[in-house]
Amino acid sequence: MTVHFIGAGPGDPDLLTIRGRNLIEQCKYCLFAGSLVPKEVLKAAPKDAKIIDTAPLNLDEIIEIIVTANNESEDVARVHSGDPSLYGAIAEQIRRLKKLNIDFEITPGVPAFAAAAAALGQELTLPQVSQSVILTRTSMKSSKMPLGEELESLGSSKATLAIHLSIRNLRYIRRILEPIHGSDYPVAVIYRVTWPDQKIIRGTLSNIFEKVRSEKITRTALILIGPALEEENYPDSALYDASRSHLLRIKKT
Repeated sequence: MTVHFIGAGPGDPDLLTIRGRNLIEQCKYCLFAGSLVPKEVLKAAPKDAKIIDTAPLNLDEIIEIIVTANNESEDVARVHSGDPSLYGAIAEQIRRLKKLNIDFEITPGVPAFAAAAAALGQELTLPQVSQSVILTRTSMKSSKMPLGEELESLGSSKATLAIHLSIRNLRYIRRILEPIHGSDYPVAVIYRVTWPDQKIIRGTLSNIFEKVRSEKITRTALILIGPALEEENYPDSALYDASRSHLLRIKKT
């Protein structure tokens, strides 16, 4: 018996990996976060599968279901949104499984920040503009940020910030970043990326809050911040530079 932590991707069922779909097809227990994972992702489950929305359950109740499946020698598809390694709360589940000697495997999924970049039609790492992407969040009702990972520290560079779980914290984000980067610093908010009701809102630190509020967006949105979102006057990368050679391409004379 194995618990398969499966990344379902950002929402569009077509972005579920082939491996993830194949595992769902094999599992008689399918546990999914109903508020973030569309039921269409679970259409591949066996007809007699027990499909359980874990949104209203606590950790003990989820583990209890897994223990029942283990006693029945049935594999479990534990389906998370995006990629389970990012804000998936799988670590605490894995800790319990290890204590119970229950095997597990992780199948990655398309992360929200990658889907958001695709929806925007752009690259997040531009030469001499931004060569780093920082995935983070801000503290709200969830656990506090570790020392040194506060927005003041992470936001001081010009790295592209992908801020999760923070759409209700836009005024705080502005208050912290505007003194560092100025009011015209580019921001994009992507609501329910790849879902049928996806929305993309572009703005700046000074106006993004009002734009998001006018759309009545209060959850399930990713915030991208940084100069790579708007910069067009950047040099071409060295990767395809005709004047440079590398192992797989000899410079033409």
